[in-house]
Amino acid sequence: MGGGPINTTDGTPQNTRVANALGAKDPSVRLQAALAVGSNPDPGLLETLVERCAVEPDFFVRDMLSWALTRLSPQITLPRIRRELDSARVQARSQALHTLSKIGDRGAWAWITRDMLRDADDEVARTAWRLAVALVPEDEKKDLADELVAQLGRGDRAVRLSLSRALVDLGDVVEPALEKATADPDPAVAAHARATRLLRQDPEAGFDAAIDEAKRVIALGPERAAAAAAAAAAPGVGETSKAAEASEAIETSEAAETAETAGVAEIGEPAETAESMEAAEAVDC
Repeated sequence: MGGGPINTTDGTPQNTRVANALGAKDPSVRLQAALAVGSNPDPGLLETLVERCAVEPDFFVRDMLSWALTRLSPQITLPRIRRELDSARVQARSQALHTLSKIGDRGAWAWITRDMLRDADDEVARTAWRLAVALVPEDEKKDLADELVAQLGRGDRAVRLSLSRALVDLGDVVEPALEKATADPDPAVAAHARATRLLRQDPEAGFDAAIDEAKRVIALGPERAAAAAAAAAAPGVGETSKAAEASEAIETSEAAETAETAGVAEIGEPAETAESMEAAEAVDC
């Protein structure tokens, strides 16, 4: 199908041919169809593209459908996408938010509700967080930060990583709420808040390393964790120091087991899962 117009020499209406191609069994055919539509924008295909976004199973095809929508005039695209935000279909909501992030019209900020940021579906919520951070006016950043911090500890590793990234991207305005959350009685919330603060200080540290450090601090307490880190970094550690470190390691292990029972350790996942998730999220953004 390439990047040119869809052939209609057999007399079939173009819109029908496009709909058939976008619904083909082969995802590569659907991908090529979406590319062709985006390369030759036609307002008459708006409804077809929006409907396909709600049901398309392949991530790459969905992304191409969103791209095709960005090629149409925002004057006709935005009102139609806004209607999808209230859809009962989870994917319709998620993809509408994703498409709005691609369009980048700041007027869409007013459409992002608290219900979207707290959507029961993790994928919808994650997409709403990214969009909100991209569009939020400067004078509303604090309110958004407070709303996002209130969801610390939510979901699995992928969800928590998305939330941490959104909070980091908001900048310094999040710090007071994050600091308060590090003292939350829920150990999962406290660890997530502390890990997010560590990521703000050192974005290159990586989420899993930040989580491990946060769990260690919670297990030992801030003062003992700082003392242990200082001792480990000190040059010329003697036998007495090594024995102390061994004792500290045992205590840390025992404290970590207690923390795991309380739910702190549920934040982390195997490194392989972490790498694949970060790669997928990089593509998604």
